[in-house]
Amino acid sequence: MQDALTAFRPPGSGEPSSPPAEGRPRAGNALGTFACYPELAKAYLTFNGHILFASSLSARQRELLILRVALLRRCEYEWAQHVVLGANAGLTSDEIGWIVEGPERPDWDVLDRAMLRAVDELLERAEVSDSTWAELALHLDEHQLMDLVFTVGAYETLAMAFQSFGVEPDVDLVPHLPVNTGAWVRDGLQHKLKEGQ
Repeated sequence: MQDALTAFRPPGSGEPSSPPAEGRPRAGNALGTFACYPELAKAYLTFNGHILFASSLSARQRELLILRVALLRRCEYEWAQHVVLGANAGLTSDEIGWIVEGPERPDWDVLDRAMLRAVDELLERAEVSDSTWAELALHLDEHQLMDLVFTVGAYETLAMAFQSFGVEPDVDLVPHLPVNTGAWVRDGLQHKLKEGQ
């Protein structure tokens, strides 16, 4: 598992802090799940390390995408963890709330709206529409466009794994769960979650 954790940080991204920086979620249960299969952990964490530490997208853009994936895939663990990381990356509490409302929220700027629409399209039909791609391409270069698609895919995969494996939230994430914050109430998700979908 040490090899997997080492692979998680791409060369030049700095040393991982241990323990995690103040206020940063520890992700112990997620890492414990990965520890059951070290070879898979190394492969996935190498990929995920690029997304978290070497992506051409800004940290704020990355977290915007991840939170929308977590919402649409109803992955409470992923949501809670990235609410904290998103705030650290510069998303305001209002913006985090707007993610629930989606790209139609009028307060989004043009790029944020297009990025959220891209997440919705990727998760619905596994491709970004021509019109959304054209809008994104006005603001993002080729690497950023690729990082956008791979960020959505990486966190959709992680959401599937967390939910299928029943990964429980770490104690430090519990206050950020949507059931405790009411974050998903705006579009009726909280009711659906309580009914078991």
